[in-house]
Amino acid sequence: MEYNRFKWKTNSKANSENILVSENARFTILTDRLIRLEYDLSGEFNDKPSQFAFNRNFPKTEYSVLKNDFLIIETEFLKLKYVPDSIFNEDTISIELKKYGNEWKWGTTTEQLKGTACTLDKANGEIELEDGVCSRNGYTVVDDSKSYLLTENGWFEKRKDDVIDFYFFGYGHDYLTCIKDFYRLTGEPPMLPDYAFGNWWSRYYTYTQEEYCNLMEKFKDENIPFSVAVIDMDWHTVQTPPESRIEDPRFWNGWTGYSWNKELFPDYKAFLAYLRKRGLKTSLNLHPSNGVGFQEDMYEEMAKACGIDPKSRKLIKLDLLNPDFMEKYFDILHHPYEDDGVDFWWMDWQQGDDYWWVHDEEHPKSNLEGITPLWILNHLHILDIMRNGKRPMFFSRYAGMGSHRYPVGFSGDTVTTWESLDFQPYFTANASNAGYCWWSHDIGGHMLGYRDDELQIRWLQLGVFSPINRLHSTKDIFAGKEPWNLRKDCELIYKDWLRFRHKLFPYLYTMNYCTYNELRPLVLPMYYYYPECDNAYKFRNQYFFGSEFFVAPITSPNDKNSALGSVDVWFPKGKWFDFFSGLCYSGNQTLKVHRNLEEYPVFAKAGAIIPTASMVDDNRLGNKEDMTVYVFAGADNTFNLYEDDGDGNAFKNGEFVTTEFNLVWGEKAIFTINSANGNTAIIPSKRNWNIKLRGFAKEIEVKVKIQGEEVPCTTVYDLKSNTTSLILNNISVKSEISVEVTGEKIITDNANAMDRLYDILLHSQMDYNTKSGLWYAFKGENNLLYKACPQKEYSVILSAAEEMRKLLSFM
Repeated sequence: MEYNRFKWKTNSKANSENILVSENARFTILTDRLIRLEYDLSGEFNDKPSQFAFNRNFPKTEYSVLKNDFLIIETEFLKLKYVPDSIFNEDTISIELKKYGNEWKWGTTTEQLKGTACTLDKANGEIELEDGVCSRNGYTVVDDSKSYLLTENGWFEKRKDDVIDFYFFGYGHDYLTCIKDFYRLTGEPPMLPDYAFGNWWSRYYTYTQEEYCNLMEKFKDENIPFSVAVIDMDWHTVQTPPESRIEDPRFWNGWTGYSWNKELFPDYKAFLAYLRKRGLKTSLNLHPSNGVGFQEDMYEEMAKACGIDPKSRKLIKLDLLNPDFMEKYFDILHHPYEDDGVDFWWMDWQQGDDYWWVHDEEHPKSNLEGITPLWILNHLHILDIMRNGKRPMFFSRYAGMGSHRYPVGFSGDTVTTWESLDFQPYFTANASNAGYCWWSHDIGGHMLGYRDDELQIRWLQLGVFSPINRLHSTKDIFAGKEPWNLRKDCELIYKDWLRFRHKLFPYLYTMNYCTYNELRPLVLPMYYYYPECDNAYKFRNQYFFGSEFFVAPITSPNDKNSALGSVDVWFPKGKWFDFFSGLCYSGNQTLKVHRNLEEYPVFAKAGAIIPTASMVDDNRLGNKEDMTVYVFAGADNTFNLYEDDGDGNAFKNGEFVTTEFNLVWGEKAIFTINSANGNTAIIPSKRNWNIKLRGFAKEIEVKVKIQGEEVPCTTVYDLKSNTTSLILNNISVKSEISVEVTGEKIITDNANAMDRLYDILLHSQMDYNTKSGLWYAFKGENNLLYKACPQKEYSVILSAAEEMRKLLSFM
């Protein structure tokens, strides 16, 4: 093997000042809340990186040591007691969380908030999740004793038997710091390339080259943007001759292939060039388990490289645990296609936990077979894709804690039902408890289930507010996710949401940088910021999407009478603004909110600043001239827009641009777009800014200064969205823009709640007497609403009216 070919940059030897040895036990106080616990009868402890822990070299931790009948190690937060020269058990070692009063004893279990799972394959609703590192008890323990070690040249070796290697996380309810230190220990999440955050087109379907190109052209004509084209397994030949077949029910012969299907793609290089010209990145599907058969285009080269006579037609088995084979696997099977235009690979093979498929006289069982095939493929593919300076990008399933190093996650083939949709918000947010921050789901469901256009809209809306938005479906001729397959009203809504995802890119990409730089996942459960509130745990489908807003997905069908979907929402303390209507909701309450099919419950915090692209006219994502920034009323805030060239590692050397936005809130509000800072050659020299003051009062005065000089501006107020807009064209990115807002009252009075109620009643399918009664009772006491609408079938309409009443009474 080429030395260091598969070596990952690690820093696994701990700071000696953080290490304390007591006979056969070693304690590494990594932080004041994270301790490594080792026991080895030989007294020889491991400093090599493991599959789990890549970095143990933390800064010096402050702690004290007391030795008497016990060895006592104490930090600001933890107190460890150990009986010297004793194997770890419930009588010999314990750790107390000093500020919580909780004590962990060896072997005791904890109330886990759980993490994520390998796959949602065939899931129709909820599945069991694996553990994470967060707990309401305040502590968790990770057993790293059985994981494999990384050698000096990057390959793997088995640990000694009968050693103990545990990590104690004692962060109480400070979940965000816990995850940040988890990342520091296991490897920081990488910066994703820009194209990851657009829409992905994917379908298991036997496309021809012409059909696929025609589809992309239709998307272009309909102004439907995509950034990634995923080609499922039919890109390659799927006929497996007898000599290359493995006759076993655990195998799907034909799924493995490395030769383009020339009948479907007569000129695949031209096809890849076309996709690149259209601004699309290309990913190809892989199922490598069957090895390389003689029918493959590169069989002769691969056979000779592996010492096999090509004339023998002998199957070349997938020898994952052989580094020499894996070099050839990449160099011969993958790199030529990357040179032709393939950008990254989709590992669509759930391998299981053993290697039975490779065993024969030439491939005896290896002591490395405790490493799951999925993990080793994820690890090596990410290393390989980064070899020439590209950012890590590989599409595969979760393979245990530490898998955040190998983005992005493919969650598998879900069943197309409301039950599957209802589980995904929780599943996605909860994965952050295991540091897994870049899940990609089959948006709209993959297989089986039923046709429901409303379900497709709600699933796409979730996808827009997910880490990755990838449309996918099975080969069923009725299951395609093309918008024009939906009924006409749904088609228009679907297209608008796909466009909105691309408009959201400046915000998403900034959050991508925050995940990399600040170790803060894009999607977080509510309890990360409100850990002492029971509702933060109860409302498990709610989640924060970046720093500025939270999402409360609708995951059940609309009410037929009102055509409204609804969801119970918990509003934390403070003020919260509907992202789209600008309506202001008071905090410290739970409320059922109602949205028609075009709308989605997204709530911006007071003072939120959300930069977006103004328009979508092609597949380009970043660094655009036309920008829209949404500024929400109510509080001071700062947001730093981040931009770079979208791929590669130049950003690590300062090749990026930040633009700071500030909102100062008081009797008046001042919003500032500061001069761009950094390598401004990356972005347009001038920009057109559409500043939307959302959730502000209608009667406000707006003054604009550029570089301190007042300039004339025209404002437009939109009652439906509670928004005052102003457009500033052709402004240098090196200029400072200041917007001053004054008025008798500058925050919205929710006056458009009345218009919203009228719109709800107008479109409700109900008798006119009841409809009119509700409208005239709306201004009366609450019991008048019930009296005007006693019918049970109209309960959602009544609930929607109550929501609007609360909005008016709040103000």
